[in-house]
Amino acid sequence: MKRYLPHWLLVLAVLCLAGCSKDDSDPAEDILGVWTGRSQFEGLARNAAISFTIGDKAYVGLGTDGTNKFVDFWEYTPATNTWIQKADFPGVGRYLAVGFSAGGKGYVGTGYDGANKLKDFYEYDPAANRWTRKADFGGSARYGAVGLGIAGKGYIGTGFDGNAKKDFWQYDPASDQWTQKPSFGGNKRQGAVAFTLNDKGYLLLGADNGSYQTDVWSYDPVSELWTSHNELINNTDADYDYSALPRANATAFVVGTHGFVALGTNGSTLTSCYEYDPTADTWTQKTAFGGTARTYPVGFGLGDKGYVGLGLSSALRLDDFWQLAPNESPD
Repeated sequence: MKRYLPHWLLVLAVLCLAGCSKDDSDPAEDILGVWTGRSQFEGLARNAAISFTIGDKAYVGLGTDGTNKFVDFWEYTPATNTWIQKADFPGVGRYLAVGFSAGGKGYVGTGYDGANKLKDFYEYDPAANRWTRKADFGGSARYGAVGLGIAGKGYIGTGFDGNAKKDFWQYDPASDQWTQKPSFGGNKRQGAVAFTLNDKGYLLLGADNGSYQTDVWSYDPVSELWTSHNELINNTDADYDYSALPRANATAFVVGTHGFVALGTNGSTLTSCYEYDPTADTWTQKTAFGGTARTYPVGFGLGDKGYVGLGLSSALRLDDFWQLAPNESPD
């Protein structure tokens, strides 16, 4: 004899199934980004290295393993997922330097050699695989600064020269000259990050006086003005909570028209990653980094992907590299 559930039990079962279905309003369900392990960096494991991109290739080098200060320099090609060693950096080995590209050349300078703060500055020509020393950085010798390229010129600012800094300097490759520009609009800091979007430089994060900084600024090289953006706080009036973003010694990169920040420390090492939309002035959480939490990594964007690797996890130096497809679903 067939048995049938009472009508009220059928209704209850349907309601339970509905309650267990995917909740489209749950923001965790909307987090995008797929991390994939890529070819390990072929040099020794290290942290506080430099990176920049030229064309469809990335360049990574310098840094420290806690004892050695490196001068080796490597080229990465995402299309083949391969590394090839290039000409060694000609200056003293160092870490916490800056690297950026401008006008088809790479530039590296400042940093710390374990005893001295530095201000020497070098140009890398990828076509000739050759380094050339250029005019020393115009500001004081320092480490933990930021560097970026905007519209064919380079910029270095903030950092630590015995005191935290907020000065900002422009480098003109054509004249090999440094010019001081209006100081960074936010607080002094070291361990910040910077990236370039729409011919403007964005500078944020870092620490000063024991506090992780929450301000975000962009610099327009045409008007020479700094503009503040949504602060990285829980702003209930504006209905956003960006309080998880402040950190130091993270990495930043650009994919398409958006900026990204990942990893670093806010008292503990982090795996979180966030995407910045400059048009809306909003931040969106991405899938957490696929590797170990770390500080002092390097990062860069090429094509429609971001890349993050190296760094320091507790006392362990790392040599892994990961690729982020920012708009893919982890499902």
